[in-house]
Amino acid sequence: MLVGVAAGLGAPGIAPALEASINPVLALLLFATFLGVPLTEVGRGLTDARFLLAVAAANFLAVPLIAFGLSRLVAGDRGLLLGVLLVLLTPCVDYVIVFTGLAGGARARLLAATPLLMLLQMALLPLYLLLFAGREALGVIDVGPFLEAFLVLIVVPLAAAAGVQALGRRHRAGSAVEAVMAGAMVPLMMATLAVVIGSQITGVGGQAGQLTRLIPLYAAFLVLAVAVGLAAGRIARLDAAARRAVAFSAATRNSLVVLPLALALPEPLALAPLAVVTQTLVELLGMVILVRLMPRLVPHGAAAAPG
Repeated sequence: MLVGVAAGLGAPGIAPALEASINPVLALLLFATFLGVPLTEVGRGLTDARFLLAVAAANFLAVPLIAFGLSRLVAGDRGLLLGVLLVLLTPCVDYVIVFTGLAGGARARLLAATPLLMLLQMALLPLYLLLFAGREALGVIDVGPFLEAFLVLIVVPLAAAAGVQALGRRHRAGSAVEAVMAGAMVPLMMATLAVVIGSQITGVGGQAGQLTRLIPLYAAFLVLAVAVGLAAGRIARLDAAARRAVAFSAATRNSLVVLPLALALPEPLALAPLAVVTQTLVELLGMVILVRLMPRLVPHGAAAAPG
């Protein structure tokens, strides 16, 4: 993260190249993550109705209420309001799986839930924007970035991982690729953090006065969303790993997918994409902390709520 800050501020001209590298680096990180997830576990996750219901309820019932309440703090600035709503109303479907795995959460079940999360956020985002920001906000919605992200960041890496796993059952080459990618997980996560921050830090720094007011808002969201996710998992009587996954899903937002939507807004709303990027920076720092904190919040063997 510090390398990304230094590169972005020290050489602002590299920001476009860094931004173009986000999806390839993130796709490689997810490929490495999916290689470590037996696909049979993903199949079982599709049948876990209680987990899917807990994830959906946390993200599309409880979190929108939090987003609405916090967005009132910036309701006087249309650009900030739209940026905050765009990012807080859309649950993450990519690197949340990595962070969940690092914290000992049920990453296979969360991976199985990604199609549901994508479909629901595409369907419900226009409705929530209409309710929270008014009719004119609906013009920013375009399903293209959502579909592209799902294809590039989920479908292609998952298909590649399935192919390598199948190869590994018959040839050493597949096992060798799995071993190499397992060793590359940490460097790829470091690269993801560096390129995301390095590509966006200059724009955020240029509007620091306006955007610093969002930092406590986004920090409060993280705390509240984690609490909501843990409560949803407990109410659903999930095991510790699944409760961790629901908490990460509730707290992590789809900023890299909604950023193109924010960038397409007219000039008077130019703060919207910077509001999205600011959330990314706060969230990444929060995820690094949460990876270490979550096992203490929900230790393995923690009892679920009685039925």
